[in-house]
Amino acid sequence: MARSSSTIVAGLTVAAVGTVGFLAYQASASAPPSLARPRASASPPVTKAPRVKQDPAVPPGRSGTGERVVYSVGGDRVWLVEGDGAVRRTFKVTPGTVDPTPGHYRVTSRSSAVTGTDGTPIEHVVRFAVLQGVPVGFSAATSSVPQPADASVPTGGIRESRADGEAMWRFATIGQHIVVVP
Repeated sequence: MARSSSTIVAGLTVAAVGTVGFLAYQASASAPPSLARPRASASPPVTKAPRVKQDPAVPPGRSGTGERVVYSVGGDRVWLVEGDGAVRRTFKVTPGTVDPTPGHYRVTSRSSAVTGTDGTPIEHVVRFAVLQGVPVGFSAATSSVPQPADASVPTGGIRESRADGEAMWRFATIGQHIVVVP
């Protein structure tokens, strides 16, 4: 009889564990997404550090002195700065897929109108670096609807509006100092 009662207890235990497992499965399947358990991943989620809001009329600190073009890679903004530190013009830009390394550069070449490495007709091209074999510089697309850069094509074109491109063209002649900041 002892064998019989232990068999019954074992059977009831298996049935109870199976029932609890089934109920747990059903509960997890019907739980709202807000209660879902996070899944393990190969790498932690990528988050961007909060950006400090800066007055866009003022060039970033540590961007040098004197007449210069300041380009913020992280802020996608350009400042045309006069010799006395006054900002002649500031504007937003759309970067290509190859960002210049922060540092000091000089304008090395210019072209009034060419076709960009992505096939886009551009004007007022002001080049100041070559990175990974890709020319880097400011330019304006001649079309009225600028297209985002194709991530599969290495492009160093930092696109600006046509009006901003013309202002850059007049300001940044050969040898002009370019300061790239993070």
